[in-house]
Amino acid sequence: MGMMGEPVRWSDEAQEVIGGDITTAAAYLTPAGGVVVTAVATFGIADRDRGMVGFTTSLGFPRKLERIISDPRVALGYHAREHGFSVLPWFVLAQGRASVNLQPSPERVEAIIPQAERYYGAAKRGPVWDRLLREYYYVRVFADVSVERIVAWPSLDAAGDPQVAGAARPGPPGPQRPPKNGTGPRIDVDRAAGQIGMLAHRLLAYQGGDGFPVVVPVHLAGHDQAGLRLVAAPGLLPPGGRRAGLLAHAYRAQLVGLSTRTFTGWLEVSPGGGAVYAPHTCRGFVAPPRKNLLLVSNGVLAKFGVWRAQRRGTAERLEQLAAEKASSAPGPQSAGVPKQSKR
Repeated sequence: MGMMGEPVRWSDEAQEVIGGDITTAAAYLTPAGGVVVTAVATFGIADRDRGMVGFTTSLGFPRKLERIISDPRVALGYHAREHGFSVLPWFVLAQGRASVNLQPSPERVEAIIPQAERYYGAAKRGPVWDRLLREYYYVRVFADVSVERIVAWPSLDAAGDPQVAGAARPGPPGPQRPPKNGTGPRIDVDRAAGQIGMLAHRLLAYQGGDGFPVVVPVHLAGHDQAGLRLVAAPGLLPPGGRRAGLLAHAYRAQLVGLSTRTFTGWLEVSPGGGAVYAPHTCRGFVAPPRKNLLLVSNGVLAKFGVWRAQRRGTAERLEQLAAEKASSAPGPQSAGVPKQSKR
């Protein structure tokens, strides 16, 4: 929220990008002061009058949800125009506090389906498809982000002076303490460079000067034993060393043929601006390039994820975590989960 509790209201250009992108890069914090950045489904979820943006995810990713509930400060980087509904070459960063709706009402889920179909194509219907895709279509988790700041650059590389709506941008964060196990690469750098070199989009995320994650576009300029050599527009990467997340991904129309790699690691930026990223962990997947095959895969994975979440009591555990967090940090900015509907 802006000053005096008024919602942050961003520009028409930023709204076109936020409302038009099919996917975005979502960043959330870790207890050690690091940041994880992943690609999420957004398909235009935004309410400028209320100062809200958002995305959907699944109970099959409990670690992400646990981290967001524990510390609701998040950021969304709108960075790619392919297969969406905007052609503006802007990079838009939204920062705010997320409220996780673990069990949204059936009405809310039904209402989002036509919007999702605009981006992903008509939902498959019929006895077999309905049974296969029930969890994929209807067992969703919503993250509603109350925006505190929108930073919008009129170029996809985020160069130059941006528009800022909401809270003023903080100064650069200071360096972080190195991890006990060292800052150097912990996975094969040659392999990591090969994996992300084939993917069209690369985003780096770190904790900013006011504690919120920052997501910025970067380019791969080479690699060596020290790590991946990254290049970003001037002023985007703070000097010194810090934990950082890296996302590389590519996708086709309707997110068919999605390929993604997410890294955690250590970023070191020299006073001259040279940046070296030492990857510590890597996860990723490649989705089938054919729509029906993709839907079958998504349906099976969603069923397994929901079954596993039910078996482990994931929703109940996350709701308890949210209640504990809310009771220990009262006030309008405390983390929490909205009151859930009975399904």
